[in-house]
Amino acid sequence: MSQVHVLRIENLRANVGQKEILRGIDLELKSGEVHAIMGPNGSGKSTLSHVLMGKPGYEVTGGSIHLDGTDLLSLSAWERAQAGLFLVSQYPVEVPGVSLEEALDAAFETQSRDSSNLHQDVLAEANRLGFPLELLGRSLNVDFSGGEKKRNEMVQLAVLRPRFAVLDEIDSGLDIDALRDVSKRVEEATNDDQLGVLAITHYSRLLKELRPDRVHVLVRGEIVTSGGPELASQLEKTGYAEFGVEEPVAMDGTGIFRTSQ
Repeated sequence: MSQVHVLRIENLRANVGQKEILRGIDLELKSGEVHAIMGPNGSGKSTLSHVLMGKPGYEVTGGSIHLDGTDLLSLSAWERAQAGLFLVSQYPVEVPGVSLEEALDAAFETQSRDSSNLHQDVLAEANRLGFPLELLGRSLNVDFSGGEKKRNEMVQLAVLRPRFAVLDEIDSGLDIDALRDVSKRVEEATNDDQLGVLAITHYSRLLKELRPDRVHVLVRGEIVTSGGPELASQLEKTGYAEFGVEEPVAMDGTGIFRTSQ
């Protein structure tokens, strides 16, 4: 039986400047599980992903984050990656002069991993995810479309095989076919590699493809309720009004939660 890994977030509080954004987040994610974080705009979803990965500009004022007992808050972003955490960013960074394979080779080297099969693995995953092979030799994410950037991130995730992945609105910029390809690859990783996934979204369509084990609703920096996949279906019908969100919430034809301005 494979080892069960645990990502545990306890009473996490964080500020941006003088404003408190996260107000006591409690969440436990285990190997092979998919948890979804949903909520209206400005609720703190992306802040949570940035704080988990250690992005500068966020001040943690309380609580803890542990991965298999390791205190992630005491580590830099690259050390958190070494510990087994991977972030698929909503806006992947461009890295001029560095190709995808070169970036992965450097990651393997920092982890003392054998990279002799890296080229073949990258080709296999690129084909699997429909990522254009002609982009593999180009600078990482430079002049890529939104969909190409997300597929590129998924190639990295599949090759690196972390213990946990945080998907920050991975569905943004993806058409239906691309969303299906990406969701299928994530689901395969949860089954084959026991990847734990925290999917941050306000698209119900992602969860129809990804099929989460748990859904958490984040409002004003707090998880106000949690449930099974049926909770996402409920939100699609009712929005967030029952959680005290002042703006009326409606669904459009793409499955995006929208608030009035």
